[in-house]
Amino acid sequence: MTHTATTPSYDLLPIIDLSAADRGPQARALLHSQLHSAAHDVGFFQLVGHGVSQAETERLVQAMHAFFRLPEADRLALDNVNSPHFRGYTRTGDERTGGSRDWRDQLDIGAERPARTPGPGEPAYWWLEGPNQWPAALPELRTAALAWIDRLSAVAQRLLHELLTAIGAPADFYDQIFGAHAHPHLKLVRYPGSAGDGADQGVGAHKDYGFLTLLLQDRVGGLQVEREDGRFHDVPPLEGAFVVNLGELLEVATNGYLVATSHRVVSPPGATERFSVPFFYNPRLDAKVEPLQFPHATTAPGVTDDPANPLFAEYGYNELKGKLRAHPLVAERHHGNLLTPA
Repeated sequence: MTHTATTPSYDLLPIIDLSAADRGPQARALLHSQLHSAAHDVGFFQLVGHGVSQAETERLVQAMHAFFRLPEADRLALDNVNSPHFRGYTRTGDERTGGSRDWRDQLDIGAERPARTPGPGEPAYWWLEGPNQWPAALPELRTAALAWIDRLSAVAQRLLHELLTAIGAPADFYDQIFGAHAHPHLKLVRYPGSAGDGADQGVGAHKDYGFLTLLLQDRVGGLQVEREDGRFHDVPPLEGAFVVNLGELLEVATNGYLVATSHRVVSPPGATERFSVPFFYNPRLDAKVEPLQFPHATTAPGVTDDPANPLFAEYGYNELKGKLRAHPLVAERHHGNLLTPA
């Protein structure tokens, strides 16, 4: 259900122009002030001036649309149930958020790496590293998706540097936990319209568990963000912008000074399709996220405590926990030994 905004301040998320960092000290100082406020007060904003061209975006979007137009048999040939690394195609209704099905289908893609099977004594999260599944009939998808991962990793790194600078922290504080072995994640998502049973959960309310998420959404809308009044408010699509939200690792790193905010997607009405491309900027799986040293640390309110969603010091355990919950069919086929007995 769409909720009407209660005050004009809810009409739009803050709009941050990253290119202001290149326009001299005064423009950069204003950027830092706006970025500080958006990350501390809201946890969500619209990012423009990021440098990603319309041509780059169109290459990815066209390849994504071509993928979802493939015959179902071609998409099911990439079923993520075949991948112990949680890569590949998920059919509509097979993913879960908050224990309920998400009414969307999607292709999960990560950094292209050899399959890794954890050895004796190694953390189980190394299962998350491995190859992607690609449609043989659509080679341009692989090219466009891997290029997008590289491009947005660079944008996210620059944004993180400016954000850390904005709150008075060293810009490169977390560089060592990213680099060549970072664990980025890309989803190509289609919402096919409302479920036949009247359920409208495109994706249930959740927080992301990495550092930063950069979302490319189409003109249909449906993304909603929980605001200070405790209600979910629509995020109107903004041409050429990425919707950015902070993940739980940044909230933990700053002891709650920067906020990870709950968000959800309401299914579009009827048979209207919605497409979106979330990109998750995540560190190495074995990264241990050190507390950030910054001037405002003494005013940090502490991290949101959710007993149903414990956060671990090593990033990989957080992602593995999320994948096991979200993809029960993959978990049952490949990782039954990791599941908690009912």
